[in-house]
Amino acid sequence: MKGPLFYSKILLFGEYGIIKDSKGLSIPYSFYNGALKNDGNASEAALNSNQSLKRFASYLKDIDQDLVRFDIDKLTDDVNAGMYFDSSIPQGYGVGSSGALVAAIYDQYAFDKITVLENLTREKLLKLKQIFSAMESFFHGKSSGLDPLNSYLSIPILINSKDNIEATGIPAQQSDGKGAVFLIDSGIIGETAPMVSLFMENMKQEGFRNMLKNQFIKHTDACVDDFLKGDIKSLFKNTKQLSKIVLNHFKPMIPQQFHELWKKGIDTNAYYLKLCGSGGGGYILGFTEDFEKAKKALSAHKLEVVYNF
Repeated sequence: MKGPLFYSKILLFGEYGIIKDSKGLSIPYSFYNGALKNDGNASEAALNSNQSLKRFASYLKDIDQDLVRFDIDKLTDDVNAGMYFDSSIPQGYGVGSSGALVAAIYDQYAFDKITVLENLTREKLLKLKQIFSAMESFFHGKSSGLDPLNSYLSIPILINSKDNIEATGIPAQQSDGKGAVFLIDSGIIGETAPMVSLFMENMKQEGFRNMLKNQFIKHTDACVDDFLKGDIKSLFKNTKQLSKIVLNHFKPMIPQQFHELWKKGIDTNAYYLKLCGSGGGGYILGFTEDFEKAKKALSAHKLEVVYNF
């Protein structure tokens, strides 16, 4: 048995803000992917994945039946026969490793599933998001459901607010464009749950809440609008502001050795960095109007281009 491939995702804008109803924009990233397999692989990774799937299967037994029903018997049989999730998606990197797994399990074992081929109304998207949120909570304690949604549908998703999401088109990439969105590997695995609880702790302070509403969300929303409209000039102005706000108010989410590089980008305008997912490690997202210039400035790091302007 080999299931279909599910891709990783990148939340271009909206990390943390979407918890408090900012806009967000999430795109599939096909460089990494994963699939369910049952081919007798006895490697350590396959065995660990199989153990994790056993725990996940028993968690899904107790999921709200009114929300989603699974063929638990078939899932249990497959897991007992050695099924695992074969994935190239790095874990703890903010590119949706658990999201792809959740999408694969839903695709294979859910009864009455909403399929990608249907006319995806807002109601259906919200229902899927709700199902995926309940499923992915097994991995993160609290999940928006957006990562699996992106992975399952494999199309860009625009988050207008918690209850208003839609599939969207993004401007076509310019293969010869100088500008780029890129990933930097921090070399550290990030843990989502502690970062989110730190954020929730900060939310108890009025000053932090005001900053989030009046600065962070304002510039996040503007970045999403600029990106979708293809207004590059305004996009970089707002991304610079966002990068500053994150450096000033989300420092614990930025790995220590990147604080200087982060500031250097803002000071020189060679690139602007932002969190990719919850931070604390994993990937860092970069935006630049001149990729060659950014590459020189960040020559000690390996950059992966995600999108060309």
